[in-house]
Amino acid sequence: MKPIIERHDTDILILGTGGAGLFAALHAQKAAPDQKVTIAVKGLIGKSGCTRMVQGGYNVALNPQDSVERHFMDTIIGGKWLPDQDMAWKLVTEAVTRIHELENEIGCFFDRNPDGTLHQKAFAGQTFDRTAHKGDLTGIEIISRLMEQVLSRPIEKLQEHRAIGLIPSRDGSALAGVLFIDMRRGTFRLVRAKTVLMATGGGPTMYKYHTPSGDKSMDGLSMALRRGLGLRDMEMVQFHPTGLMAGDETKMTGTVLEEGLRGAGGHLINGKNERFMFNYDDAGERATRDIVSRAIYEEMRQGRTSPYGGVYISMAHLGPENVAKKFQGMVKRCADSGFDLAAGLVEVVPTAHYLMGGVVVDVETRTSLAGLYVAGEDAGGAHGSNRLGGNGVANSTVYGGIAGDVMAADAQKMAALHDPDETILDQELERAIIPFSAKPGNVQELRVRLMDAMWDDVGVMRDAAGLKRGIEKIASLKSDMENVGVSGDNLAFNLSWHDWLSLQSLIDTSEVIAKAGLSRENSRGAHFREDFPDAGSLEDSYFTIATSVDKGIEVNREAVKFTIVKPGESLLGADEAETLVEAAQ
Repeated sequence: MKPIIERHDTDILILGTGGAGLFAALHAQKAAPDQKVTIAVKGLIGKSGCTRMVQGGYNVALNPQDSVERHFMDTIIGGKWLPDQDMAWKLVTEAVTRIHELENEIGCFFDRNPDGTLHQKAFAGQTFDRTAHKGDLTGIEIISRLMEQVLSRPIEKLQEHRAIGLIPSRDGSALAGVLFIDMRRGTFRLVRAKTVLMATGGGPTMYKYHTPSGDKSMDGLSMALRRGLGLRDMEMVQFHPTGLMAGDETKMTGTVLEEGLRGAGGHLINGKNERFMFNYDDAGERATRDIVSRAIYEEMRQGRTSPYGGVYISMAHLGPENVAKKFQGMVKRCADSGFDLAAGLVEVVPTAHYLMGGVVVDVETRTSLAGLYVAGEDAGGAHGSNRLGGNGVANSTVYGGIAGDVMAADAQKMAALHDPDETILDQELERAIIPFSAKPGNVQELRVRLMDAMWDDVGVMRDAAGLKRGIEKIASLKSDMENVGVSGDNLAFNLSWHDWLSLQSLIDTSEVIAKAGLSRENSRGAHFREDFPDAGSLEDSYFTIATSVDKGIEVNREAVKFTIVKPGESLLGADEAETLVEAAQ
């Protein structure tokens, strides 16, 4: 018997309550108070999303010696000339407005210098210290204050509602709404809306070592893929170099020890007690994340490892009291896992952290499907092949605010809601209940197989043989999923069911990552092909676009448009310092 779908209407629907989703809700409610704004989240408001896990900070050009032009050039060069330059420019310029909004309207408190200006610390890959922060708990500060603002406003909240399908209009010309599972009751609900923001976040948890919580499962990108939307730069998975390595028996393994440690002068040391980063890059520990991750991975392959199989980060030479004061959150986290960050050595490993790829959008967050907008880690383009630390939370808040404003304006122009395509609605429903028709099995065993396959074959270092092997393993997992079911006796908070749905989304996006990686036969940023180590011509830079077609995943290329600056050019004047050392002096 087919489950009943409850029907619910709103004007503006926002999926996700990280930095992008909450900012969008506030902006939309302010810009269109006559429109009903609804936010839906798989977890709880203020407790979900990746923004709250941000330790490092917020990149913004505030210092008179810094500039948005310098921030822009760092972003483009760090992204290896693959970013959408219009998006990157919007990011760096609007970040200045957004940081003041965070302080003066949202109520965030960031660390300050004795003269009252915001304290900004060093992050790798930047030619100026521009990362504003709240100790090493910046994300919790931002999300807590955003949550307070949202909860105080007349915004409808659908908590523990899992989005499982984007439902187009009957004629296919626009998005009609979104199909949800009300996790508390185990029932289905269709929410129609004039405009919908997808801000479900990324979270590449398909890797053995990963920083986001396990409930991050790429649901948004999986839904977009089924609706035929293009996903760009999907091969670009960022590995943070310093994930905590505390053994397979603890969930703490993989969690980030933030970039500020290396920015402050931390050393990376291999199992032979050797500082090794200058063997790989002249910037040493301050090289960009992709370079440091590959260096650590190579040390691991050569067997120069710590007891758990990673390398060490050392901060003691900076003074244990100083480290304990500046990095309280991380010192405590390491202590919980048996390490002394302030005075000893802590084992670390590259850990899957962020997906630069995502849905193709314009600078106003619109997609090719009318009525659907995308912001935050679900959107591709702003970072190219490598995201600078500190640009992530800036990206989410900047584009979340833009999305809220644009969606509100568009919703006010729309007279009525769209009727949904009932056929696709039924298809998405049937897809969600598939596991109830198979014998209950071990979903976690399949997820471990996926994480091992992605780490071994589609990870930090890649080649054609490994990528093809990974694609075969993913195909085998997809087939095996058909025979692994879950019990349908009680659908309310049926966590096995949601684990199954999460794994399905991760398999979908893992296939895209692997096939996009196989199609890119050069090495840029986070994507490194050992069989094609050269970066290729910067002037002929292209990005990949993956779409779902009848025969499977199709990957095409599109030339990067150098709308603001071309390779070999710079927005900085000839007399402006080009390096971090020169800028600091």
